[in-house]
Amino acid sequence: MSIWHEKFTLNHVIKLRNNNLNKHLGIEFIELGGDFIVARMPVEDHTRQSRGILHGGASCVLAEALGSIASNMCIDMRKQKAVGLEINANHVRPVTSGYVTGTTTVASIGKSIHVWNIDICNDAGKKNCVARLTTAIVNLNKEEIKHNTDLLNKLLKH
Repeated sequence: MSIWHEKFTLNHVIKLRNNNLNKHLGIEFIELGGDFIVARMPVEDHTRQSRGILHGGASCVLAEALGSIASNMCIDMRKQKAVGLEINANHVRPVTSGYVTGTTTVASIGKSIHVWNIDICNDAGKKNCVARLTTAIVNLNKEEIKHNTDLLNKLLKH
């Protein structure tokens, strides 16, 4: 059974999130299940810190990208939006190259707060980061309602 509000596909997720910082860091959404989303990010110069390992902030961006889209997909985006409230991350293993892959799963979906677990692993499948994102669910203003309604109608039409 799906936790998503609409019948979203992976292509919908890509269209909604393949922009801005996600695009700059090379984040690619690669799998959508009924209650999880998977994305990957390259470990390259633009995602490494000065010591040649994956920057913890880049891991946080991947975690927030996953949890944020998941949270928004659980609500009626024509009326509400999910916004980041808090993120924490434990960086448990350094990564120097290849890709890291994050998987987000729900910890709690409430009326006004969602909590997401995000596990990020290296190419060998070993966990390098354990993150948790909390989002607040807020009502849209009239301008946002129109924008989101138009966006979703266009997106879901295809």
